[in-house]
Amino acid sequence: MSAVSPIRFPDFRSPQTMTKRAWWLVGLNLLIPGSAQILAGNRRLGRFGAGTTFLLWFLAVVGVIVYLIAHSVIYTIVTNPIALTVAQLLLAAYAILWIVLTLDTLRITRLVKAAPGARPLIAVFAVLALLVTAGTASYGAVTAGTARAAVSQIFAGSTMAPPVNGRYNIMLLGGDAGPDRTGLRPDSLSVASVDATTGATTIIGIPRNLEKATFAKGSPLYKPYPNGYNCGDQCLIDYLYTYGEEHPSLYPNAKKNASSPGVEAMKDAAEGVLGIKIQYYALIDMQGFSDLVDALGGVTVDVPARTPIGGVTGARPTGWIEVGKQKMNGYTALWYSRTRYDSNDFQRMARQRQVQEAIIKQFQPSIILSKFQDIAAAGTQVVKTDVPNAALGGFVDLAEKSRKLPITHLELVPPAINNGNPDFGQIHQMVSKAIAPKSTPAP
Repeated sequence: MSAVSPIRFPDFRSPQTMTKRAWWLVGLNLLIPGSAQILAGNRRLGRFGAGTTFLLWFLAVVGVIVYLIAHSVIYTIVTNPIALTVAQLLLAAYAILWIVLTLDTLRITRLVKAAPGARPLIAVFAVLALLVTAGTASYGAVTAGTARAAVSQIFAGSTMAPPVNGRYNIMLLGGDAGPDRTGLRPDSLSVASVDATTGATTIIGIPRNLEKATFAKGSPLYKPYPNGYNCGDQCLIDYLYTYGEEHPSLYPNAKKNASSPGVEAMKDAAEGVLGIKIQYYALIDMQGFSDLVDALGGVTVDVPARTPIGGVTGARPTGWIEVGKQKMNGYTALWYSRTRYDSNDFQRMARQRQVQEAIIKQFQPSIILSKFQDIAAAGTQVVKTDVPNAALGGFVDLAEKSRKLPITHLELVPPAINNGNPDFGQIHQMVSKAIAPKSTPAP
């Protein structure tokens, strides 16, 4: 019988046979977990292990096929908290199963019967294989758990907004709550207008010191300011965030919809200024922005002019960012984006757009995956948005399309626009022209 099945009924007296058998078993356990038990151990355990392995392979193949056919389906699944929970549990269970199968494989190899010189090599190989297989599954389970927590915490919105005139318009706020400020003030205000089909993106920059912001008649701010937010230097558009926070009764449903009265006030102002409907917002705390850039591994920006580091409230700069392509860490990128020493708000806006575009263009999905834990940890601390997690799949798909296209910009700054006395009819025309669908050249 041993001649018929030397794996299950080996000649225990032959170290050479037992060594060869041990290598076969640990190798099979690596390639098809459960196959070693089917051949030489508990066949019920082996069939369960092999069946689980084939199921995993099947799901992986189906996932690849679906990804090639319809990216958004996979994106929707991997950004859904329920799907991520299921994936986390399955990967954790598979890691445990692989540990059990590997230890059982070492038992049935009868290492003490193998050649003395081969025993440590076989054991080390089995352990390394276990680290690769079960370790990968364990890391996948941890990553799925981190993603689920990040998605649930950041993307807390519940309302799915359809595109308007074929576009998604997302207000982007950079909230500066630094030590020289009282409360949070959005010193960076822009709107990303994204074509819902092609992903073509136009970023519209609104100066923080724009005056006389207007509101549509349906806005809660129209009643107190029917002629626009006009009361001199104290009525700059970014002050509306504070105004909204001080008058929460204007937006009683803001918190329920994962927003805030201040954000809603800014959204109403941006809609009135630009003449477009804004579906969502994203707020990034500028003090935490540096953590996010560091988590991404830095950002490379082509610096057009020598830019100071430091120099807030009259102090002298503590350093300089030199001209040319510079790989910036979070601290440097934050100062490059926010400094106004020896410059003005409009120059700062241009630098902020540079950093935004650099981040969008430079960071591939592979980079995000390799640094996912740090990015998720930073993101949950610095990012707030009302984009619901149910919309993430579609937006990730759009973001992938957008990365392949040039990003266009419209800056509402002098001399085109007088920020102290803006012509909103002119601004509406400029915005309509900037976001109008571009004709596709013939091949």
